[in-house]
Amino acid sequence: MNIRRVVPDVSSEHLAESRDFYAGFLGFQVAMDMGWVMTFASKSNPTAQVTVIDAEKAGAVRPQMSIEVDDVDRAHALAVKQNRNIVYPLVDEPWGVRRFFVVDPNGVVINVLSHKASGTPSRKARTPARRTTRKATSNRRRRPAR
Repeated sequence: MNIRRVVPDVSSEHLAESRDFYAGFLGFQVAMDMGWVMTFASKSNPTAQVTVIDAEKAGAVRPQMSIEVDDVDRAHALAVKQNRNIVYPLVDEPWGVRRFFVVDPNGVVINVLSHKASGTPSRKARTPARRTTRKATSNRRRRPAR
């Protein structure tokens, strides 16, 4: 599995102040702003990023780190095979990523994702649905036909 980037995910009740801190003080560029989630990227090293998520709109399970991989389906299959604790199922999100959440041995929730291929129609961004924590063994879903 190839890792493309690792991004800390900060849960916040202070989005405007966070924008001022990361962009205004530290000099990050706003790479994405969906209203409830913002990603800041370094001007000199664009894969050096920080994501700030509105704590009230983040959903019941909040990732603390995002890891972008080259093949999220393969990562998910491996997590299921190894009986990892998957707490958010593998889904295609409207904002162009395919992802799932898994808990590491320290209790850290990791958002494992891949960006969908370019050319995929973009859809209106939405706040993620609130979901309850589930064990990996009860989280197996059929994939939609492609």
